[in-house]
Amino acid sequence: MAKHKLGIIVGSNRRDSINLKLAKALAKLGEGAFATTFIRIDDLPMYNQDNESPVPETVARFKAEIEASDAVLFVTPEHNRSIPAVLKNAIDWGTRPWGKSSWPGKPAALIGTSPGGVGTAAVQQHLRAVLGGLPDMPLMSGEAYIQDKPGLIDADSGVTDESTRGFLQAYMDKFAAFAGKLAAR
Repeated sequence: MAKHKLGIIVGSNRRDSINLKLAKALAKLGEGAFATTFIRIDDLPMYNQDNESPVPETVARFKAEIEASDAVLFVTPEHNRSIPAVLKNAIDWGTRPWGKSSWPGKPAALIGTSPGGVGTAAVQQHLRAVLGGLPDMPLMSGEAYIQDKPGLIDADSGVTDESTRGFLQAYMDKFAAFAGKLAAR
């Protein structure tokens, strides 16, 4: 079976982001089904329609990486009960210039971690609203909030808790099936 090209976007630009650690663990769990690329967003300028023609180099690179992906996984924290600015900015750049959105046809899934039990619930709800407004970007159903605990993910991106590892493996398997079903169309 051919691997799907998965673009992972981490909604945090923090160097030691727990969501980046989760994203690396998910990439490792999904390596049987996905060839993964981490798509950088922290170098994108703030969106401004005045800068669309031509788009800045970093935006062109970002859009090309989205377009080269078969599916997109958003792994994000919650900032002030909503979408981190760096992530919303990337989503906006991905839709522009008008008529040249990079998102259509990209199955997507959402997940996040925080020290609190459901700390990414609000961001996932807001992301569903924003991404649901993009044409032809199907979102996998279901919610996944991972409570971060010290040592949950080791230095080799392995998930140390058996129950959490099983949940995350099932999540990645479900996403692979979702992406595969849509790719078969």
